[in-house]
Order: sequence, then structure tokens, then C-alpha cells
Amino acid sequence: MKITENMLLNDILDMDPDPTEIFLRHGLNCLGCPGAQSENLREAAEGHGISLTKLMDDLNEFLGEK
Repeated sequence: MKITENMLLNDILDMDPDPTEIFLRHGLNCLGCPGAQSENLREAAEGHGISLTKLMDDLNEFLGEK
């Protein structure tokens, strides 16, 4: 499954393999964050000043490699 900007953070974090390390590498500590239940990837990236394109690329690469 390809990661899109409209996916909720919790939905991405529930994927296998666990992509938590990618979020942490980008400065997103989403585990346990209440916003992860209602915030999509685009909103999280914008709210934390992170490149959405780079984050999506890294997530998709990680999930495709495993």
C-alpha cells in the first residue's frame, strides 16, 4: 500500500512493518500523541515544518523495502 498525504497517522503507524523509526527520523514523535488519531500526514508535516514529500518518499521506500 502506498502512503498518501491524506492518510491518518495512526493508520500508517499500524502498518507492518512498523514505520515509527521513519517518523522519529523526521522529528515526529507520533506514538501516543492524541493528534495521531485525527491528523493526516500532510497536517502533521505542515504543523512540524517537515517536508511532506521527503517524509512520504521515506515512508514508501521503507514499506516497500521490508
